[in-house]
Amino acid sequence: MTTAKDLFIIAMDPKHSVGQGDLSLALAGAELIDLIGAEAVAVDGDRVVPGGAPALDDRLLDEAAKNLARETPHERIEDWLWRRGRDLSAAYQAALEEDGELTRARSGRLSFGSERVEPVDTPARRRAADRWSEQEPVLVALASVVGIDGEQSEDEPGLDDEAVTTVVAIVHDAVMELEAVRQRRSIENAAFANLWRGP
Repeated sequence: MTTAKDLFIIAMDPKHSVGQGDLSLALAGAELIDLIGAEAVAVDGDRVVPGGAPALDDRLLDEAAKNLARETPHERIEDWLWRRGRDLSAAYQAALEEDGELTRARSGRLSFGSERVEPVDTPARRRAADRWSEQEPVLVALASVVGIDGEQSEDEPGLDDEAVTTVVAIVHDAVMELEAVRQRRSIENAAFANLWRGP
């Protein structure tokens, strides 16, 4: 399992309410962090610099690596997040269902997007839960960006890699930008509704 898949599983917990747009951006960031770890990419300032082509044992991560912009000047991290993140949470849901990691919910208590699904008790789900209970810094940081609070204490280690820290910060900014867009649309829609109703 990848950081993105672990994050998706954590986000499905019924205690959390995560928007699919926010999650898609965070999943793209998680992919980028895993690609950094696999030395498939490097970060130069705020740009994604493709590296070698290591064998990746995850089809979504492999797809992400193949979709890297290889021309110079290299793609900005923010642009990668928006481009790769488009409908990415739906892609992860479909992949996890196909792999038998998710099943259609029998109870009505867990809703994720328009589909009701729940994680199956598999080694992958347990691994995600273990990473979460151990408060693995990258997973906690990405979850925090989408509003899922971990229980990390102040004396626990944070992110110790500059490239990873940069990616998480840019994911945070992108999620904030998406929220600003939502609020602006909500205000515009309310104003239009008031205008339509008239005095």
